[in-house]
Amino acid sequence: MLASIPPAYIAPFERAWRNRELIRAVVRREFMSRFRGSFLGPAWAVLAPLLMLLTYTTLFSMTVPQLSAGMSVMDYAGGIFIGLIVFNLFSELAYRAPILLHEHVNFVKRSIFPSETIAWTATIRAFTYAGVAFGVYIAFRLLTAGTLPLTIILTPLLVVPFFLFILGVVWFLMALGAFTRDVAHIMASIVPVMMFATPIFYRLEQIAQMSVSTAWLLRLNIVGDYIEMMRAVALDGDVPNVFGYLIIVIVSYAVFLAGYQFFMRYKSVIVDVI
Repeated sequence: MLASIPPAYIAPFERAWRNRELIRAVVRREFMSRFRGSFLGPAWAVLAPLLMLLTYTTLFSMTVPQLSAGMSVMDYAGGIFIGLIVFNLFSELAYRAPILLHEHVNFVKRSIFPSETIAWTATIRAFTYAGVAFGVYIAFRLLTAGTLPLTIILTPLLVVPFFLFILGVVWFLMALGAFTRDVAHIMASIVPVMMFATPIFYRLEQIAQMSVSTAWLLRLNIVGDYIEMMRAVALDGDVPNVFGYLIIVIVSYAVFLAGYQFFMRYKSVIVDVI
């Protein structure tokens, strides 16, 4: 069956598999170095999102009746927390991707080093910490509500295509960032604006009251689609629209392949310009 798949569709996975030991070693090194010198060490990976969730719960306990009638404080805070997990994951890599090759210039300059693996290690690292934050949400939900929606088992079906989407974006920004540092400044300007165009503090159904052009513009934000679907399965107990899900899977895989092909096309040139 695999023989019938065009090589271009599986090439990124084949190269990653061949370099899996290198990817594993770099990811392990990044995990160890992140909290080096910290008294609490890896505990911060849990404490930081826990503090954020508790802050939202306390803050919105006073405002949620006015902001969202009929929704509990826990659900309102949990919905924002899920939105921030997804968006912060995207924003972290959008900020970092343009300078990734510059961070690893000593490795990239070596002709035998597979520089495309840098995107894998950065993305795996970011998703791991996002996974810890999501674990904090699950524990908090169990403590406050005593149960989880059954649909939460569908979470991996959202995580996998989102991982591929982010990976494609990272490859694309890595390549562009190698040619000019302006890309990093552009992302630093775009991402904060994008935050308010993403349904983190509101739901997409609330934009029905907006103009048609504004609603369509917001719905073109695929990160917002992932946030809404993640809320549906992890908070609301709803199954996402199958047609909508298939669309974002196709778009995500297309971005994944396009980003990889773009990076590999300019890979040899990148070594000379960074």
